[in-house]
Amino acid sequence: MERQYRHFNSAELLDAARAYRAHTESGGKMLLAMAGAMSTAEIGIGLAEMIRQDKIHAISTTGANLEEDIFNLVAHKNYKRLRNYRDLTPKDEAALMASKLNRVTDTAIPEDEAMRKIERHILPIWQEHDRQHRPAAPHDYIYELIRSRELEPEYQIDPRDSWLLAACEKNLPIFVPGWADSSLGNYFVAEHLKGNIRDLAIVNNGLAYMTQLVSWYRVQSANSKMGFMQIGGGISGDFPICVVPLINQDLRKYQVPLWAYFCQISDSTTSYGSYSGAVPNEKISWGKLAEDTPSFMIESDATIVAPLLFAYVLGQ
Repeated sequence: MERQYRHFNSAELLDAARAYRAHTESGGKMLLAMAGAMSTAEIGIGLAEMIRQDKIHAISTTGANLEEDIFNLVAHKNYKRLRNYRDLTPKDEAALMASKLNRVTDTAIPEDEAMRKIERHILPIWQEHDRQHRPAAPHDYIYELIRSRELEPEYQIDPRDSWLLAACEKNLPIFVPGWADSSLGNYFVAEHLKGNIRDLAIVNNGLAYMTQLVSWYRVQSANSKMGFMQIGGGISGDFPICVVPLINQDLRKYQVPLWAYFCQISDSTTSYGSYSGAVPNEKISWGKLAEDTPSFMIESDATIVAPLLFAYVLGQ
């Protein structure tokens, strides 16, 4: 990278990686915002080590990425690679549906071995919380399942390649806005409608996550510069980065520093009205970044770029 990556997106990647390393080596904290289907793309191979080596201190993620890491953990051998996914016809897609294979680009997730297996394990945990009227956040339920060790006989990959296992070991703060937009979120609602879970409120929603994020940011930013690493766009990125203007402009009880590092990996073309394609400068007017915040926009495929960035930061 240091010899070859001199121009365009490669130079932006190298600059971002160098600044990331400098930020964490000087004591800065880093929040990772993760959209897309990065867990199905097995980002855990690099991300888990970033977590173990304290290069990431919190994660904001979609409900899909939260669950798909643990799906891969217990069902990897039953995943199907679809090398010719660009050539699939609607009839081919219907055949995948009939075989209970849910396609994510070139990878089909097996419904019975992944979704249904985790559902069977997590439903009793939800129901116990329901009986005790004890709410918890979506990731807390996953952590509880992992710590029960029930899944260990089902592991189909090296556990060191699961970012959720690494996060659980560190008790890493995770924020999951819009959890209902996930297979487990859908399943939770279905079990409620069937009468197997009485109280929808036993799963904390995004507003509860935001109050936790406010507390986390206030504590961490008091002693450390705060960095923001974003993969993709959408709610997993916009949700956490808004915590700064929320505190400074809406709450107005405290003042906290703006984000001190920002990098986004995006394949969304910069365009009018697109958050995923918004350049970092746009965030200055919202009170999220300062005019001198080191900011980077790497316009590339995150499945290629993120592992390179992680490897550079880890010194590999």
